Amino acid sequence: MLDIKITKAAALKQKPDESNLGFGKIFSDHMFVMDYTPAQGWHDAQIVPYAPFALDPACVVFHYAQELFEGLKAYRTADNTIQLFRPDCNGQRMMDSAVRMCMPEIPVEDFVQAVKALVEVEKDWVPHSDGASLYIRPFIIATDVGMGVHASHNYRFCIICSPSGAYYAEGIDPVRIYVEDEYIRAAPGLTGFAKCGGNYAASIKAGAEAEKLGFAQVLWLDGVEKKYVEEVGSMNIMFKIDGKIYTAACTGTVLPGVTRRSCIELLKDWGYEVIEGKLAIADVMKAGHEGKLEEVFGTGTAAVVSPVKELDWKGDKVFINDSKIGPVTQKLYDTMTGMQWGKLPDTKGWIVPVCKG
Repeated sequence: MLDIKITKAAALKQKPDESNLGFGKIFSDHMFVMDYTPAQGWHDAQIVPYAPFALDPACVVFHYAQELFEGLKAYRTADNTIQLFRPDCNGQRMMDSAVRMCMPEIPVEDFVQAVKALVEVEKDWVPHSDGASLYIRPFIIATDVGMGVHASHNYRFCIICSPSGAYYAEGIDPVRIYVEDEYIRAAPGLTGFAKCGGNYAASIKAGAEAEKLGFAQVLWLDGVEKKYVEEVGSMNIMFKIDGKIYTAACTGTVLPGVTRRSCIELLKDWGYEVIEGKLAIADVMKAGHEGKLEEVFGTGTAAVVSPVKELDWKGDKVFINDSKIGPVTQKLYDTMTGMQWGKLPDTKGWIVPVCKG
């Protein structure tokens, strides 16, 4: 168990207008910080006032991108309980990412303890508005000073929090997706399954070009044959074809999303056959033209589920469910958000209470 020292800010920030939170623009009063050295391991766990870091310009993180991050949320229920959704899964994924990035692992129980401790200190920052939440961003950066492509010896772990507005403030709006077949996001043996910034940096170019064409997201194909669907820019993705649910397997090139994992468990509970494996984009488009592509939806922490109304691959277009959210997508959204905000009972043991707000 971590021994966490807490130093409160001398002056607290004014709380923002909850009707205009946006995402990732406003940050709370405090942050969690912990350092790693080879001699001491992870040590000096603290919650301190939110402030910039002083880092040497030659730090490894700036030059060789040795870093990783996580994303989860804290929710306020109707009875003013502050709670988390499956934080242990985020902790385990951070450990798995650390192994791939040649970084020291943080035990899952320490990760969860640190998140809970910071959220309890920042409980007044958890929004009261329906659909709004406190976004939590844990990350690790390499802090060795010096040039040379090798793993750092020293690291910093930090958690910051940002109150975020409802993702669907004006109702769920299905999105248009562009199927990318020039650039790739990941390939076997690389870092596709790790939640590291380099993956996202590499995706920006394709995303920007798709946005110019009026698309909300890019659907990535596999990096070898550019034939099989993998994931969307900021989400995993699922396809309901002829009554069955298809999604890419997490075999090294796809991020093992916590929301993805949770949706699969719920779908199986409801009797759906969920097939995790290779699904050719040509077969998806064929199913769309034959009327068998019943629903398509992304899954992720921010949106929970995001319905897709159109796919565009090399100019060929398919339109899904008359541009409306499908019944399975809606049920997943209602069930997941119901548990997260305490409107439905937690039948899966996924909710972790933190404190009363």
